[in-house]
Amino acid sequence: MSDHNENPPLGTMTPRRRPKPDVKEIDGRRLKPSTLMMGHGFDPKLSEGSLKAPIFLTSTFAFESAAAGKRHFEGITGKRPGGAEGLVYSRFNNPNQEIVEDRLSVWEEAEDALVFSSGMSAIATTMMALVSQNDVIVHSGPLYAATETMIAKIMSKFGITFLDFPAGAKPEDIQEMLQKAKDIADDRGSKVALVYLESPANPTNALVDIEGVSAARDAVFGTGDDMPPVAIDNTFLGPLWQRPLDHGADIVLYSLTKYVGGHSDLVAGAALGEKRWLDPIRAMRNTIGTITDPNTAWMLLRSLETVELRMSRAGENAAKVCAFLKTHPKVEGLGYLGMIEDARQQDIYERHCLGAGSTFSVFIKGGEEESFRFLDNLKIAKLAVSLGGTETLASHPAAMTHISVSDDRKAALGITDNLVRISIGVEDADDLIADFAQALDAV
Repeated sequence: MSDHNENPPLGTMTPRRRPKPDVKEIDGRRLKPSTLMMGHGFDPKLSEGSLKAPIFLTSTFAFESAAAGKRHFEGITGKRPGGAEGLVYSRFNNPNQEIVEDRLSVWEEAEDALVFSSGMSAIATTMMALVSQNDVIVHSGPLYAATETMIAKIMSKFGITFLDFPAGAKPEDIQEMLQKAKDIADDRGSKVALVYLESPANPTNALVDIEGVSAARDAVFGTGDDMPPVAIDNTFLGPLWQRPLDHGADIVLYSLTKYVGGHSDLVAGAALGEKRWLDPIRAMRNTIGTITDPNTAWMLLRSLETVELRMSRAGENAAKVCAFLKTHPKVEGLGYLGMIEDARQQDIYERHCLGAGSTFSVFIKGGEEESFRFLDNLKIAKLAVSLGGTETLASHPAAMTHISVSDDRKAALGITDNLVRISIGVEDADDLIADFAQALDAV
């Protein structure tokens, strides 16, 4: 064991979570995210030579002095700008969470990142931080069912109303909807607080024109400090296949449970963007305690090392599986981004997306009975909700994840009884095709 006098006190934060210098380029060459995932934000020399970051299982941290404790709390509470300069309490900050946040920021080239106890806690905390009583939210549709519930049933308790537009709407239609929302807000003396997107949409894979939404927002509200931010759930394609901040989004949200975690063994979420948008979200997170725990953060560090490998393999598998499903006589259609038939959707895909992903919807000929028979006969693919794991998963959104959505709303959003959502894993593609073939034979 090395001499502790050579290292900073355990109560300090900056050297341990953001060592300086932290190598991000060599001879002028910027290192790729897949390389930075192996060590960015952590220096083994500052943790007794440990190659991997230890798990800091502590609720609180010792201050080096009373003055330092005061300074840290001034940052945490917002009395002094810039946030805490040291570790305080694991509801606010912890080395494991902060290393994860540093590495997540690399993928999006985001100024700041926050991690949460789940994707929904990231979404809920963001909404609670940015939206006030009687404000208006404008969102795309469909959304993940819990997000729809959050907006329509929980935020509405506080006088908050919402307007929505279909995922594939044209910029002029989106601008018209935003203007309508502004008129409603002006009449009640409130504001349009948030433009919320989900792209691709769950479970239809419909794409939203992020650039079009951003341009429409600017046209209606201008670009001043009082404009509503554009937030987007990028879970289905991020961080490898879509970078919304490059196309006009202000806040990117994730269920890290999915592709980033990638092993179906943790639950976590994230928000990324400029500090001016994330600072109020951080303050809300500090208050209500929706930060992820140190052990989960440590597991995310493990997962980030292989996220590019896993997502690439799953994407290749999905392309092969969908090529088989497309021509199968018992398949009525596919909601797969690698086989878009709508010109408007294809245009959005070409401008926004870097890959087709590995989660898609397949429409079985028939209805619920035929879809259930297909699902019940799968042998390799697991019948389970969630997505983005190493294993292939299949589920029935209308009867499972979106069962709380009204029948009329499901019909309007295209969430039909014959829609099965599939998330392809990293198994052998030919084995997966054989599994789907025999399950379809049973229909």
